[in-house]
Amino acid sequence: MNLESLSSEELSYISESEMAELERLLALTPHNQLDLHQLWRLMDLVWDELECDNKNLDLHKISNYYRHPVWLLNGLFIENHQLSLEHRQAIVNWISKYPQISKVLDYGGGSGTLDRMLLKALPSLHIEIYEPFPSEYALKKSACFKGIKFIDKVTSHYDCLICTDVLEHVSAPIKLLSEMIGFVNIGGYLLIANHFFPSIKCHLPCTFHLRYTFDEFASLMGLEKIGDIQNGYINIYHKIHNREIDWISLKEKENQSKRMFKFNSFIYEFIPRCIGKAKQVLRLPKF
Repeated sequence: MNLESLSSEELSYISESEMAELERLLALTPHNQLDLHQLWRLMDLVWDELECDNKNLDLHKISNYYRHPVWLLNGLFIENHQLSLEHRQAIVNWISKYPQISKVLDYGGGSGTLDRMLLKALPSLHIEIYEPFPSEYALKKSACFKGIKFIDKVTSHYDCLICTDVLEHVSAPIKLLSEMIGFVNIGGYLLIANHFFPSIKCHLPCTFHLRYTFDEFASLMGLEKIGDIQNGYINIYHKIHNREIDWISLKEKENQSKRMFKFNSFIYEFIPRCIGKAKQVLRLPKF
């Protein structure tokens, strides 16, 4: 991906200051070409330049980070990255099977790539994108889609909520999950993709324990997991009822999940890796 792939109209959506920063960042990549790992490296570079810390959170610095044009670069990358587009097309295909879904919330929807794909396939949908720091590029590119609205506060209820790669960025993911569930009508759906791994520095270590226990918390909060798409990248939950949450018990459960994180990592990751390596060395048949 490079800036030469953008149309003249798309380029007009990017300010001079944003373009200068995009060019500075891309100049740090081989031949001004960007792949996923190079994008992550640039995101970490900006994180460090803004003196952010993922263990001692400074909300002012972190807000500046999420306003930075590196996130515009992230949005441009998604629009040209085959796997990212396949993930989003899978969501479009799934929603297309449920005609009862008419109102959708894309929570943390970024540049709105998914939402424009949804509107092209399902023009009757009404989509709201909750995005605290939308770029002018995202706003202008989505302006011609009457069914898309960017919002800075959620005040409605929805048949379906989409949340991709958001919860690993927040310091209180369980609380945010509870809020998102509250935005969905009973009988509605939540499509959630998480990446509780240290791939980039803005993924907060305090969330990583949920790599193993997220589904348990979803169940305790009134959701039924009914499947997944894209080989488990996106999990699908059905809101079956409004459940009053016992926050004291839930907090105890969260603390337990954090305490068990290293043990779970050993059981679910380290041991399987060791077994896999042993099979390679010994050439044992798979079972």
